[in-house]
Amino acid sequence: MPPRRAVPSAGRPYAQWPGERVEAAPAEHYARLVRIAYLVLAPSLGRNRRVLSAHWMAQRALAGRQGADPGRAYAHVRLRVVRSALEAGLPLLRFARPRRTQFPPVVPQVWGLRLFPHSCGAGELALEQELASVSGPCRAAHVLRGLEGLDDAEVCRVLDAAGVADPRAALLEAGSLTAPHTLLASPEFDPCSLQVRPTDPARRGRRARTVLAGVGALLVCGTLLLMPGDGLGGPSASSAPLYARHRTAQQALDPAALHRVPGGLWRGSARRDFTVWPTRGDRTGDTRLLGRALAAWARPGPAVVSSATPGTPDGPPMGPPQLLYAGEVGEAAVVLFHDGLRVVRYAEPRNADPSRGAALDFARVDGADAVAASALVVERRAGRIRYLTAPWVREAGVRDLLAPHAVARPLSRDRHGVTDPLAGPGTEEGGRADCRSWRALEVRDGAAARLMTDLGELTPVRLTSGTPSAPHDVTGRAERESWARTACLLPAVRSTGVRSVNSWPYAKQRLPEGGGDALWFCTRADTWRGSGSRVLAQFQAPPELSGGAGAPGAVAARAEDSPDCGIRRPRVLAGVLWKSDGGRWYVLAAGSEQFASLTATGEATGRVDGRLLALPTREGDRPRLDGLLADGSRVDSLR
Repeated sequence: MPPRRAVPSAGRPYAQWPGERVEAAPAEHYARLVRIAYLVLAPSLGRNRRVLSAHWMAQRALAGRQGADPGRAYAHVRLRVVRSALEAGLPLLRFARPRRTQFPPVVPQVWGLRLFPHSCGAGELALEQELASVSGPCRAAHVLRGLEGLDDAEVCRVLDAAGVADPRAALLEAGSLTAPHTLLASPEFDPCSLQVRPTDPARRGRRARTVLAGVGALLVCGTLLLMPGDGLGGPSASSAPLYARHRTAQQALDPAALHRVPGGLWRGSARRDFTVWPTRGDRTGDTRLLGRALAAWARPGPAVVSSATPGTPDGPPMGPPQLLYAGEVGEAAVVLFHDGLRVVRYAEPRNADPSRGAALDFARVDGADAVAASALVVERRAGRIRYLTAPWVREAGVRDLLAPHAVARPLSRDRHGVTDPLAGPGTEEGGRADCRSWRALEVRDGAAARLMTDLGELTPVRLTSGTPSAPHDVTGRAERESWARTACLLPAVRSTGVRSVNSWPYAKQRLPEGGGDALWFCTRADTWRGSGSRVLAQFQAPPELSGGAGAPGAVAARAEDSPDCGIRRPRVLAGVLWKSDGGRWYVLAAGSEQFASLTATGEATGRVDGRLLALPTREGDRPRLDGLLADGSRVDSLR
């Protein structure tokens, strides 16, 4: 991957995606749109159903494109086709509202005949079998990449706009398909060039009789349902009527059934996590507040604003949850629950009508240890945050990460463990967003000081230093100085379900022309759900050359869902373009200790034994970097 000098700019809007067609008449591409729909539809539907559905979806998409920007008309219609084909593959759920695309199309209809594309060779058959074994998003990613020629970033944007929950996972799954992309253009998958065969007349007769019998059965069932008494939901039925009440579900909504932990249980418990947090707060006996919170959790109404950490289910409780806290915090009445997998926060206006609005937040906390369960965000308002700390936290303080030599300021707590408000990270005392300071929470549990920061979710994120095999809490002067130049890069992982962030120096490099020593850091953010990790390789030039001790490092490379810089693969290679005080440009690269040599090819070429490279180059050059490991294998730079 070519080295980069700085953080890349934000993604472009949909209308500016490269590679999009700008034809004024997407109807001219009707055959292509029908082919896309046919390939994305599940092969289990059968070829006749897929042919008819593909034509219906393309016609429906073309009919609904009025008002679209002519410059992006084709992209708009293609998105509608992909979305419809993906919706058609969704399972019909008992209590979910079905979508029109999940049923056979009304038009076109061909009675007494079966339609299917021309059969081709063994390659097409192998591709059809592969498409039948993968998910709908994977088929869509494969078609957009292979038939439409979109790059991975564009494919992710289209899938995200089509409603796919995890576009990158679909891309990874599509990468496992072995059939060549050229087969996607085969006549085997052309729903506009068809063969016709008659259906079985005897089978049509049997189906007609079956339909008549089904209609009669529905009439009888409807009559029984309207009759007084138990009807079909009587004692002998194997399932209750729709909307029947389940005993466990009803208990989950009963404030009296909430699990309450006594205050001293955590002292003698073998575990320290949220399960031993005592029930605290001055409104733990307010059954009306608790009842509203449980009801909003089970059935959030239009006045409830919900949010969830990525990968966190936001469904109702499966049984009576644990009550962590219920009390008044600032301008709100707050309730915190724990159900073993999630922490749930309910907040409504203090001493006000809850119908005016309420908030409901979900966060995964499965596998939390004593450090991860040290605190929860109980209020976030106007750029200020209050935490509810664990009972084993003896002291709480505030430390400004951008002032590494300053001491931590004590943070007061009330008798329930709720802290005084502190300015959120990256905000000034007046609440204005900035990165002149980054206030983090420091908690002491008797064993060590833990540094944690808010990244927009219920659980603060633990900050550590050290190699991936032995991360430790940020305590030393050098570690605080490195975090002072890393803190302002943390917004890149905000609101992504991050559990911990570890940053460690993997190389030190002497700069050309006597520019001093630069440090290379690898910063890895791991999530609660396991997937979605983010990795940043950063270059920290000497402070006197880069704006001071608090100036953020330059992001040299980044990756998502990569094992690099982690316990599974603790290695990293990255490079930057650097300009000396004399005005000359250099390619600088550094690898972790596993690298035996580095190579640059392309616009700047060179090879060096060892894991540090510095080559003269020109402004704007973007060479390709790779390295040879001590075991003889060659790997690319972080990407």
